[in-house]
Amino acid sequence: MMSTLSIINQKIHAGERLTEEDALTLYASNDLLTIGDLAALINERKNGKNVYFNVNRHINPTNLCVNRCTFCAFSRTADAGDAYTLALDQMVGKAVAAEAEGATEVHIVGGLHPTLSFDFYLELLREIRTNAPTLHIKAFTSVEIDYLARISSLSVEQTLAKLIEAGLGSMPGGGAEILVDEVRQKICPEKIDSNRWLEIHRIAHNTGLKTNSTMLYGHVETVADRVRHLARLRELQDETGGFQVFIPLAWQPENSPLKLDTKGTSGLDDLKTLAIARLFLDNFPHLKAYWIMLGEKIAQVSLSFGVDDLDGTVVEEKIGHDGGADSPQTLSLDRIIKLIRVAGKIPVERDTLYNPIRSF
Repeated sequence: MMSTLSIINQKIHAGERLTEEDALTLYASNDLLTIGDLAALINERKNGKNVYFNVNRHINPTNLCVNRCTFCAFSRTADAGDAYTLALDQMVGKAVAAEAEGATEVHIVGGLHPTLSFDFYLELLREIRTNAPTLHIKAFTSVEIDYLARISSLSVEQTLAKLIEAGLGSMPGGGAEILVDEVRQKICPEKIDSNRWLEIHRIAHNTGLKTNSTMLYGHVETVADRVRHLARLRELQDETGGFQVFIPLAWQPENSPLKLDTKGTSGLDDLKTLAIARLFLDNFPHLKAYWIMLGEKIAQVSLSFGVDDLDGTVVEEKIGHDGGADSPQTLSLDRIIKLIRVAGKIPVERDTLYNPIRSF
């Protein structure tokens, strides 16, 4: 039987799981407000009126990368005039400054550097843990973990064990892009395939690490590809329960080498994608609007479309901004609190693992 919006409405009120066909029906519908209301209902069941954020600091160690993903405006070759690699003491200094300013997390992701050793990254974690001991270190996408395992000739399990021993607390969700290999061949042919991305997160979950998950949308993928991506995440979450949050990432086309007849995503697409994710990913506790790529206003409106997390203060973000994001580099604590309050929600500062620190 074909799913319709009214049938989906009944399913959601009855607490039944949506199918991939249901998600495609939602994408085909223009009734954005009904979809948003249903997502808000599900979110309120899970999180009440709380909207979470954390005081965090991004550090992108290098934009040198052995991969050449066609969508990416961040990566550089060694001979590029704007290529950079931060020194160890620079990164530790950023972490120490963040801790002094009240941050509880440092978020570290970067390019796959052609010459830095695995020991460099272990030393980075140890130095941050020693010099900024209250910071939770969320670092290294599964793409980076795979690369570190290769350059160190270790298994993923051994690589993660050494990173955890050095101070790794959790993993971000980047590198997922779209978990459909036909799409990956077009936008990131050198990157690990979809099964490997999922396998590394499975291994991380089995070691006790919590991880995040993402989806980069608005480039060459179809809505069916997006739904398949969501389904694969949901399947792994059924198995491990290790994902904390899902974060749709709106592709930034302005400076990307991937030349398409597209302006990226629209506000309508952003809100629909967030709401459908909330409805479909019934086993995910949290849904994040990444304000850096969405902009403040869409991120704020999304709090009525099933979103319960606005990320954090960030301080210095390079990857999305190199792509052309015109959001600010940072949001102050007061600004985030105001955005949440004006949306009729309760601002809750959290730590990386979603333990509440204080409500406002």
